[in-house]
Amino acid sequence: MKHKFILASNSPRRRELLSLIGLKFTVVPAEVEEKTKIGEMPEDMVKRLSCEKASDVAARFKESLILAADTVVVSDGKIFGKPKNESEARYMLRALAGVCHQVYTGVTVISPKGDRLTTSEKTDVFFRDLKDDDIENYLAVGEWKDKAGAYAIQGAGAVLVEHVNGCYYNVVGLPLARVSVILTKMGLKLSEQWGIGE
Repeated sequence: MKHKFILASNSPRRRELLSLIGLKFTVVPAEVEEKTKIGEMPEDMVKRLSCEKASDVAARFKESLILAADTVVVSDGKIFGKPKNESEARYMLRALAGVCHQVYTGVTVISPKGDRLTTSEKTDVFFRDLKDDDIENYLAVGEWKDKAGAYAIQGAGAVLVEHVNGCYYNVVGLPLARVSVILTKMGLKLSEQWGIGE
């Protein structure tokens, strides 16, 4: 079975973002364990993981254009992935309160010809000072689950964020402007996706 364009991710946020810019795609989650390497820089890690995810799906769908991504939150040199439980989410939110942290997203696109392009995006995110009640109320919402850094800027987590420097959509999970440029370079025509000129 052929798929023209595949998102190698089970992330609802990434699906929403690609739909937001009018792209048509099939979702095929990558079957890759997200392992960290000691001493690996955050930018290198997200690029490596996005590449591993894209390669996994490309091996199964050789005639498709594959897009994969990986996102982490970094504060004071410490990488915050997805919290395993509420206690870990609480720790992350307390660590991020009142400081600037970075969100890195690695993106890899593999063409049907096997050409590969990997890049990354960094956004600075500034949290306001948070009181214990702010953190506990946010945790009670349950939005922290399956979110790098234990928050979702596009949801209730917006009340935690004072401002951002860089791409907002990168914090959600995909730097859309950069992704659109990469996809175009790799042969996906936005005009066709949008039904222009049909």
